[in-house]
Amino acid sequence: MSTRLVRSILLAVALAAPVLAPAAGLAADTVKVELDQARIYRLAAPASTIIIGNPAIADATLQDAQTLIVTGRAYGQTNLIVLDEQGETVTDAQLAVVAASENLVTVYKGAKRLSLSCLPDCQPTAVPGDAPDHFSGILGQVSAHNGAGSSSTATASTGSASAGVSVPAPPNSQ
Repeated sequence: MSTRLVRSILLAVALAAPVLAPAAGLAADTVKVELDQARIYRLAAPASTIIIGNPAIADATLQDAQTLIVTGRAYGQTNLIVLDEQGETVTDAQLAVVAASENLVTVYKGAKRLSLSCLPDCQPTAVPGDAPDHFSGILGQVSAHNGAGSSSTATASTGSASAGVSVPAPPNSQ
């Protein structure tokens, strides 16, 4: 076989590799999804049924007959089974939900952990495992912000007095 032919074959194999490459230390049939992110998973055959071992860890929705959207909900590992109309297995893979690998800065203050999303400026973000007051404060701000556009009344206070969580008003609010 000529060197050029071998290179062409190797290039073709590399380009045909799956889009969802497994993470280091994970089995070849493991789909890695970042927490709170969605990933497209293409199927070899049309799907009829989707089964997620633990829906608290990941979720999957069928975009079309051969395209799944997999979303990481909590850190951990579970499995994904997809069946066709005859009940035959289309895929049986492990799902690993992992921490964001880019634009996330973790700050440790003694035993407390705080997370910042830095894209390009750093802003507080809620990540499971953060200090409870930081985590609940961020979620309270997000809830208040999301409720501000609805017909329901949104309050500026997001923490309870007993929890001792206070959330500063956003800049330029008057």
